[in-house]
Amino acid sequence: MSRLSSKADLLRDLGKKALVTYIVAGDPDQSVTVPLMHKLVAAGVDVIELGVPFSDPEAEGPVIQRAHERALRAGTSLLDVMQLVAEFRNLDQATPVVLMGYLNPIEKMGYENFAQQASKCGIDGTIIVNLPPEEAADLSRYLEQHDIESVYLLAPTTTPERAAGISSRSRGFVYYVSLKGTTGAGSLNTAEVSGKVRAMKKIVKMPLYVGFGIKNGVTAAAVAHESDGVVVGSAIVDYMAFHENNIGELETSVVTLVQEIRSALDALVA
Repeated sequence: MSRLSSKADLLRDLGKKALVTYIVAGDPDQSVTVPLMHKLVAAGVDVIELGVPFSDPEAEGPVIQRAHERALRAGTSLLDVMQLVAEFRNLDQATPVVLMGYLNPIEKMGYENFAQQASKCGIDGTIIVNLPPEEAADLSRYLEQHDIESVYLLAPTTTPERAAGISSRSRGFVYYVSLKGTTGAGSLNTAEVSGKVRAMKKIVKMPLYVGFGIKNGVTAAAVAHESDGVVVGSAIVDYMAFHENNIGELETSVVTLVQEIRSALDALVA
């Protein structure tokens, strides 16, 4: 069992809500990524989603698109992302790391080579936004050989029948996208999201984490009443953009936000 599924089982046994955070590797510079990953864990993060910079991240809103652009300007490639994870593993062998991105760089590297290199550096899972599970058999075969888990996405428009199929293919957790649109889009109607999550929980028989639109402790707690955890991305990346020229302020602002969200989640089960 990978670190990802093991962490989900541990959180369930402890009655805790999962806190997953997303940053783009190499944003604003490669030297920032690993120290920030360690600070996220110290602040209470359970799983790190590490974005792989890509020139055309079609599911992302402006905030994360600009993060991809900053990381690409810093010269960050898929191989660089893997090297950053390997560096992170020098001090942290416990925290699951999931690569989130797009299929194109993986296809360029080759499925088998990608799976081998990802396993070697300590990657635990993938979220590949433009690879639907029905088309993922070839890559999944190589990932499974290396105990790397494929996480798939559900949307508000996903039918119950398709949700069941996606759930059966996903490993580690299922990622429920709370909003129609790109990352960071719109305001979150937490009552509506909670209702949809309740319906999905009747279908999905594994941890269900909710992302998109979670900006602070209030929205995180509201969503986590029904879900097993939350994913926070754009709110963190926005702070990183604002403080990109002052790394100390960048780290402080991100850690403060994460601690607020962690406290709000823990209060639900205190």
